Amino acid sequence: MLPHPPPHRIAVLVLPGANPLDVGIIAQIFAARHGLPYELRHCSVEPGPVPGRDGLGFTVEHGLSALADADTVILPAYGSSTVVPPPIVLDALRDAAGRGSRMVSICAAAFGLAAAGLLDGRRATTHWLRTEALRRAYPRIRVVSDVLFVDDGDVLTSAGQAAGIDLCLHLVRRDHGVQASNEIARTIVAAPYRSGGQSQLVPRSLPEPLGDAFSATREWALRHLDQAIGVPEMARHARVSTRTFGRRFVEDTGYTPMQWVLRARIDLARHLLEISDLGVEQVAARVGLGTGANLRLHFQRVLGMTPTEYRKAFGGKLAGSGAAAPAPAPAHRADSTA
Repeated sequence: MLPHPPPHRIAVLVLPGANPLDVGIIAQIFAARHGLPYELRHCSVEPGPVPGRDGLGFTVEHGLSALADADTVILPAYGSSTVVPPPIVLDALRDAAGRGSRMVSICAAAFGLAAAGLLDGRRATTHWLRTEALRRAYPRIRVVSDVLFVDDGDVLTSAGQAAGIDLCLHLVRRDHGVQASNEIARTIVAAPYRSGGQSQLVPRSLPEPLGDAFSATREWALRHLDQAIGVPEMARHARVSTRTFGRRFVEDTGYTPMQWVLRARIDLARHLLEISDLGVEQVAARVGLGTGANLRLHFQRVLGMTPTEYRKAFGGKLAGSGAAAPAPAPAHRADSTA
């Protein structure tokens, strides 16, 4: 019998003024009840009570030493973006990153990682109300506006509050695959996956009255991925012109329609590789990519691995009961680039 892998240790750094929603999101998604090998530790400058925001507070069991052996460090939003964490915190963040910890911020906590110098030369995002302030305060950061989160490898940042759900599910997806992420999303009644490139806010002076037509069209496309789907077919289903459909689709999702369809097909392929023993050629046919060679090409480009390597890494790793989930929503990568 193979030994169980060691748990993936996550240190949640709760600073004074911490946002209760951010802290709660992390606790919900990485909870032990989901059956994944995460070990969650809440810490602060010192163990004990930590005042939070909006009249809520926290009691944490660990001090900054919890960062010393953390595989992932998550910093929820705290206080104000103009508040720089004390030097002892910045040093602890730098030390953790230097040891190879994955560093994550939610909402305006990107300013904390920035103050520690961990975002210099990297792509990063924050709440849409703070992106310009982040750009001005830290010009060495390549600030990405109007995305839900940015995955820059070992440093990840999210937009405001609820986008923390998307980023945390993305981390589960990276660590344990599509099925595990979808099982957790279903348990907490969240969208299975919103792409990192989806806009935070798209200001429009006179919105076109399309209602939920595009949502319905995306659902229709997900049910017909094994068929030939192009912009004309999707626009016809949405009852708008191809030009209007293409423009508004990019605004709504951060992807062109065909980029979105491709990533939906890749995610469905991931799902099938995790839960079935179908061959690569069969999976390619079921997701509308035609041949195994075509599936391998797109898999390598989007995920950086082959379908066989993905199956070896994630096949059979199901959260919860392991019951099959519905076909997953279209995938990510870090931001709006495809």
